[in-house]
Amino acid sequence: MPSLQQASYEELHAAFRSGDTMRCLEAARFLDRASSGGLHPLGQLMPHAEAADRRADLLALVEALADHAPYDCRLLELRGSLLLQIGRLDEAIDALTQAFSRRPAHLPAMGVLASAYTQAGRFPEAREVLQKMHDLDPGDPSSVSNIAYLTAAMGDMVPALNLYRRAIMQRPDHPQMRLNYSIALLKAGFYQQGWAEHEWRFQLPGHTSLPLSRLLPTLTPGLDLNGKHVLVTQEEGYGDTFMYLRYLPLLARHGARIRVWGADIMADLCARVEGVEAVQFGGETPPYDYHCPFISLPRVFSASETPFGAVVPYISADKDKSARFSALMRKEPSLHVGLVWSGAPRRDQTEAFMLDQRRSMALETLRPLFGLADVSFYSLQKGDAARQLDEGRLRGGPSDGLDTGITDLMPHVETMDDSAALIDNLDVVVSVDTSMVHLAGAMGKTVLLMDRVNPCWRWLTDRQDSPWYPSLTIYRQQRAWDWSDVVSSVRDRLIDEAKRKRS
Repeated sequence: MPSLQQASYEELHAAFRSGDTMRCLEAARFLDRASSGGLHPLGQLMPHAEAADRRADLLALVEALADHAPYDCRLLELRGSLLLQIGRLDEAIDALTQAFSRRPAHLPAMGVLASAYTQAGRFPEAREVLQKMHDLDPGDPSSVSNIAYLTAAMGDMVPALNLYRRAIMQRPDHPQMRLNYSIALLKAGFYQQGWAEHEWRFQLPGHTSLPLSRLLPTLTPGLDLNGKHVLVTQEEGYGDTFMYLRYLPLLARHGARIRVWGADIMADLCARVEGVEAVQFGGETPPYDYHCPFISLPRVFSASETPFGAVVPYISADKDKSARFSALMRKEPSLHVGLVWSGAPRRDQTEAFMLDQRRSMALETLRPLFGLADVSFYSLQKGDAARQLDEGRLRGGPSDGLDTGITDLMPHVETMDDSAALIDNLDVVVSVDTSMVHLAGAMGKTVLLMDRVNPCWRWLTDRQDSPWYPSLTIYRQQRAWDWSDVVSSVRDRLIDEAKRKRS
């Protein structure tokens, strides 16, 4: 790259980092004139915009240039991508459709358009785009894999699995494709094969840095764990940890000496699980005979008599902490209900950020629940979404704002052990798909899961109950982004639960 052009790219990045809009636009215009096509210069800023959650800033730059170049497909595509990520889906689809009409064979833009349709829950239109991509490049197995993903999102699991197998026959060593296939297997309930396939994730970055040669094998009659030190490591979210703690008591009964190496926020709770000998967070890698990420524990037990681990409950609250929360709660004999309406947005991770938009809702959406007779609500919400409680109170009463009547004890909650102590005093937990679902389910509490279209694999596709948590009931959207039926069903269930408690 010529030195002047290189300097201009450096200027572009420096100007964006400092927030200097005019310098950004000048550098982008110069680079665009000097380029011979390809990605628009502003597209170079996308990784930083995502990592720093400055998508709106980059969108403003794109729109400023687009005013003078309304037919530049690259700007339309970039604008569509940014609008998609921040949730302005109709506008994103409109921009991407315009770009597609001008470059009908441009595969990258078609992929983003398919993603926008999928995010909006417009699955047939997404499939049509993906099929066109496959027709343009039939030799690319990733197009078949993408169609398989969409087919699974629509709940058609057998055709989805067959499509994944077709793609894998072309690229059997493709780790992301194999991982996606494993998730479809799990979503279809084919657990033993699904867990074996799920180990392909280790071929991707970010899962474990420990040697796979010392990964805990699948349990067989010939495997002797007596006295062996097993290091169980946290790999992904807190919900995964809660879900798979169920295997540790069984592992200990096979003679393993278990050390959990995870997050400090989980330490006290994990230490109380049966069979856990030690808990560590931070520090150096301790000595071990085998290591096992939490997410590999189901594979370890997949061929055993206990493929779903120990029976619920396998997590208990600290009695002293539970008593302290009890003293803070309302004294009337009402149904005590915990509420979670939003997950962690993880704005610096685009895929997770977009998923969270689908699974979360505004507190306002739960308005039909508030004011139910003999029902007291308690917040279990953390993060930015918890501010909606104060915003509702500041707006006033039911006529001009949201009068929730929710008691907020979360300022007293610092660790997951504290969360368990608060949940211990509740009758019901109502939540979108977050770690609180897993914690309450592992404690044996009644859980009402408000779930999205195209759910996480662990909630399957065609049932309201769960093999993982017997006390959980799933209320799932009938239409993407529309929570009204879900909230109505939850309201009816809470009325029934309140009646049952009174009787």
